[in-house]
Amino acid sequence: MQPELERPPEPESPPLQAPQESRIHFEAAPGHDGFDWVFVGPSGLRAGWSILFFYAIFFILRMVVGTVFYAAGLIGMTAGDTAPSVLAIELVPFLSLLAAAAIMGLLEGRRLPSYNLAGPRPVRRFASGAIAGFSALSLLVAVLAYSGSLRVAPGALPAAQAIRLAVLWGGAFLVVASVEEGLFRCYALSTLSRGINFWWALAAQAVVCADAFIHSQRNGAWGVYLAAALGLVPCFVLHLKTAGRSAFWQAAWVTSTVFGLYHTMNNGENWVGVFAAAAVGFVFCLSVRLTGSAWWAIGFHAAWDWAETFFYGTADSGLQGQGHLLTASPAGNPLWSGGSDGPEGSLLVVGVILLLTLFLLLVYGRRNRREGRAVS
Repeated sequence: MQPELERPPEPESPPLQAPQESRIHFEAAPGHDGFDWVFVGPSGLRAGWSILFFYAIFFILRMVVGTVFYAAGLIGMTAGDTAPSVLAIELVPFLSLLAAAAIMGLLEGRRLPSYNLAGPRPVRRFASGAIAGFSALSLLVAVLAYSGSLRVAPGALPAAQAIRLAVLWGGAFLVVASVEEGLFRCYALSTLSRGINFWWALAAQAVVCADAFIHSQRNGAWGVYLAAALGLVPCFVLHLKTAGRSAFWQAAWVTSTVFGLYHTMNNGENWVGVFAAAAVGFVFCLSVRLTGSAWWAIGFHAAWDWAETFFYGTADSGLQGQGHLLTASPAGNPLWSGGSDGPEGSLLVVGVILLLTLFLLLVYGRRNRREGRAVS
């Protein structure tokens, strides 16, 4: 039996698909002469507008939530240095972050895990990062103590109070880590990675450095300049060699430098601490690339801060928390001791950052190669 003659296929719209990220496309109809291309790209809303909208929503919500918390008596006008006050204060940006990410997810047609939170084995990644964070800070404290740049003495907390404060500080720094990683390594990194090139990254660096220069009353601006300068040549080389695949590293350069700028607003910071924040930010970006998510970075960040503030009793980016297990005080030249910044303000932190980079490359880079996943 002869098959039926088929008519030539008629043009039709592409079938609906269900990709991993169900993204809404705001593309203009073919032949449209409007300005849609300014706002819309091949992947939907352009990355620059997404970043602008996200941070605008975040800061507006932060003011609203902060006002509600203040009216309810949960926070005061001044920043606190106790575990309960830090936890209450940090809940304001945390709730604002979740709401802003949810709103942008609706606008972009994305789910929250798609912002660098959907990698494999999140609990294991978080735990591994937490162990690495505590170990890295302990190594730095040990070297500082051995060299005489840090004096560590036993604390005087009763056991019950020590346990209570350990839990409270743990909760506070888990929220702190979630906020900072959510802002920089989750939303910003994932969004910029889909829509940035070297020239846009260079323009962003110019704006960041200009901001650090204009606000000269802040602390550690030279750390921002150094972070921006160190990424210039590698990112340009990547642009020349792999222009189509270098967006992630350009985004890492930008978000890490902005992370350093973010730390200039802390009291007690120095340029080493600001540079260290930017450098650790880049290490966190590397961990996202190698592990597939930001969970390792969140665990590391929380454990590092907890070890600094509660366990060893040092300053943490200029914050000297009340209620700690041990008591530590800097001694000698602040370039080596960290001074009021804390251990991360010591030049010795550079060695710890290099060791962390090597650790990630050896452990997770080798695992990726063994499993056939290339990292470029």
